[in-house]
Amino acid sequence: MRDDPAVIDLVARARDGDQHAWDEIVDRYAPLVWFICKRYQLSQADVDDVGQTVWLLLVEKLGDLRQPAALPGWLSTTTQRECLRVLRAASRYDHSELPEASQMSRDEPAEMIEEEIIAAEMSAALRVAFAELPEHCQRLLSMMISDPPLPYAKISSALSISVGSIGPQRARCLGRLRRSAALAAFSDRLLEDAEGHGPAPANEMGGGRGA
Repeated sequence: MRDDPAVIDLVARARDGDQHAWDEIVDRYAPLVWFICKRYQLSQADVDDVGQTVWLLLVEKLGDLRQPAALPGWLSTTTQRECLRVLRAASRYDHSELPEASQMSRDEPAEMIEEEIIAAEMSAALRVAFAELPEHCQRLLSMMISDPPLPYAKISSALSISVGSIGPQRARCLGRLRRSAALAAFSDRLLEDAEGHGPAPANEMGGGRGA
């Protein structure tokens, strides 16, 4: 997707049988697969099924990738197709309302896939950063972003803190969140990408089933 030298290097090394490179590809793009699956409202079991299939297909197809930088676009296309496969198999939706797999992502703008990758990476970074917060910060922030919002009085009672201290504690917790290593790494990657080259073609490799 992005003309990222790191991605090109990872693909080349994975093709040569470097297990560490393969593991890094999975770690880097698993959030993208998860993000797309959740967009299709799949259950956790179905997300696991789609993820396993996508990575197995990548093992089979990695050697066919004409441009290594197109890897993210291939993953996006293949994940969408696998999500449709799962939905059709489960008959959850009227099939007439689902687009054909052959129509998925082939004309999807490179910018759209880029946005999905960034959103997925940010979501993953936020999950890691949130998990590193102290328990009281996790509870406080979870309550404050609940839907519908909880009144300060209920938050105060649940956490045994005064109403007046909720705002300052929230600010301190958000400050810790912003300073997390996971979010710092995500910001650094965005800066590196902004200084890099323009997007590469997104679909330089055939998709999964139905390609």
